[in-house]
Amino acid sequence: VQLQASGGGLVRPGGCLRLSCAASGSIFHINAMDWYRQAPGKRRELVAATTSDGSTNIADSVKGRFTISRDNAKNTVYLQMNSLKPEDTAVYYCNAYIKSDSRSSVYTKFWGQGTQVTVSS
Repeated sequence: VQLQASGGGLVRPGGCLRLSCAASGSIFHINAMDWYRQAPGKRRELVAATTSDGSTNIADSVKGRFTISRDNAKNTVYLQMNSLKPEDTAVYYCNAYIKSDSRSSVYTKFWGQGTQVTVSS
């Protein structure tokens, strides 16, 4: 199983970006799909989360500006980021809890490679 994140880049304050993260490989079912970020010198923090039934959770620091969504048919999770601020600058990582075998009840957590988001004028 692999997670491929994309969509990062350099954007001015107030701008927007849309991150994508696609899972591929041996996938039977995906439960939660989340976005984390890690700024230089800081701990990795949860930004947004979504479950397979569509429920979502957004961190207070980005609430009202970021939206998480997913396309279960494409095994893809998105992070729409609006009104970006310099403090949103970080490497953004996706992860997913994936069951590869229909006979198993175990979900394994996989991480994507990270995509850099830089907000600067």
